[in-house]
Amino acid sequence: MSFFRKRDDGVELFVRLTPRSSKDAIEGVEQAADERCHLAARVRAVPEKGEANAALERLLAAEFGIPKKSIKVVAGATSRLKTIRITGNTGELARLMAELARR
Repeated sequence: MSFFRKRDDGVELFVRLTPRSSKDAIEGVEQAADERCHLAARVRAVPEKGEANAALERLLAAEFGIPKKSIKVVAGATSRLKTIRITGNTGELARLMAELARR
């Protein structure tokens, strides 16, 4: 399984977010016990009033070099496991995801 899926208008990324961390960071691709894959990320923000979700969106925008307005949490707003929609060129975004997986 993959930690992202292609869409006509971009990709959906599956993320496991850890809030209240000592740093903002993307830790890589992990596989859960149920064999689903996700991108592990940490943010310093607290999980209140959408602050951790906004910090995750900023972190991903900086990581991929794309505008923050192209990134949105579409599922799991109050959960550690989230689905993030990134709009843009599907081929280019899939290439960025593949590079991230190789780290």
